[in-house]
Amino acid sequence: MGTINWGIIGCGDVTEVKSGPPLYKVPNSRLIAVMRRDAAKAEDYARRHGVGKWYSDAGQLLNDAEINSVYVATPPSSHLEYVLASLNHDLNVYVDKPVAMNAAEARQMAQALKQSKGKLAVAHYRRALPMYLHIKQLLDNGAIGQVRSVQIRTWKSAKPDNEDLSPDNWRIMPHLSGGGYFNDLSPHQLDLMLFYFGAPAKYSGFSINQAGTYGATDHTCGSIIFENGVVVNGSWCFNVAPSEVTDECIIVGTKGSISFPFFNEPYTVTLKNNDGEITKKFIQPEHIGYPMIEKVVNYFNNEGDNPCSLDDAIILMDIIDTFAKTINQR
Repeated sequence: MGTINWGIIGCGDVTEVKSGPPLYKVPNSRLIAVMRRDAAKAEDYARRHGVGKWYSDAGQLLNDAEINSVYVATPPSSHLEYVLASLNHDLNVYVDKPVAMNAAEARQMAQALKQSKGKLAVAHYRRALPMYLHIKQLLDNGAIGQVRSVQIRTWKSAKPDNEDLSPDNWRIMPHLSGGGYFNDLSPHQLDLMLFYFGAPAKYSGFSINQAGTYGATDHTCGSIIFENGVVVNGSWCFNVAPSEVTDECIIVGTKGSISFPFFNEPYTVTLKNNDGEITKKFIQPEHIGYPMIEKVVNYFNNEGDNPCSLDDAIILMDIIDTFAKTINQR
């Protein structure tokens, strides 16, 4: 293919810094056109990023003869529609996380992928970041022995900022996001667990709307037992006191532990074992999606493996669907 010529469907906030610029900064990659239903915003984005073409209709972008690959960067509610349409045009697809509203939709994508000449990769970009690759190397090298327990705690206050409860915040609208903040944040975390520990054997969990601040559930608990015996327990609560806000993962093994955050600075990895305690600090890339997109471009060009396949994403969505099941609180 040579050069990957991109079109973005949904050039919103997520594409401004994190994942839009890498499409025209990664070698052998060009951003040809962008699409957004609001024509003025699409045109503004194209002007600011030096993109030659913009559309307000996805069909026009998909029929642009210059484009061979599409980045679907819309809210999850429209991922299925745009992924299926892109694959039907035999285009390569890079789709934001979570890959779909649920596992059933992800399986529909898998069926379409089998019939298409295009390829598909999922934007679990933490798999390519140096910080999380460092953790994987520590685990693979046995720095903490055999892993026994992983504890994930993601606790936020009900009103962490003014934007979170605004009427246009799709992340707390289940019909757009598939759930609430759990569905938005946990894919980053749980995908890393799959990346680190392989295939899961069993998983269970539940969600409740504890505070009733908005329509989506705000408290989720879940556990995974991996085929290698690793046990992961997660707690996601979005209604704690501001003083109790927590972003932490602790991996405990037979010889020590590794602790790190997923979302909050400082981005540090602390290793404790018989040799003592070492903390390593990381600075995330300016365009945090760059390392992953570089791998995706290579994959689309038959120069590397798929950095995150749809098969992996389907397993992840099965886990999320299980954890997100609501239970009767009484």
